[in-house]
Amino acid sequence: MKLTGPLERVLRVMTADPAAQHYGYDLMKAAKLPSGTLYPMLARLQQEGLVDSEWEAQRQDAGGRPPRKYYRLTAEGLRVARLELAQAASAAPARRAGRGATRPAPGSTR
Repeated sequence: MKLTGPLERVLRVMTADPAAQHYGYDLMKAAKLPSGTLYPMLARLQQEGLVDSEWEAQRQDAGGRPPRKYYRLTAEGLRVARLELAQAASAAPARRAGRGATRPAPGSTR
């Protein structure tokens, strides 16, 4: 799995409460992603066995709202997500330390 910025945001939301079920709109708001980014990502994660999904039962009090599809990390998905997020966190200080160190400051003679 290649941990992109959008995927990292989704995994952070989902690992914050691994037992929780998240529906698409909830994930879009929490991860600040458009639907065109989120839903293909969720489909890939589901194909890889890292996410499960299920439709909610139609509720009488839904007021005509269509059923929601809920997503949850599988046990393997949680393991992989935690591993990827930990690796990203440990790599972040090294990336930040390297910024600017390879380029001289504007106007310098270096």
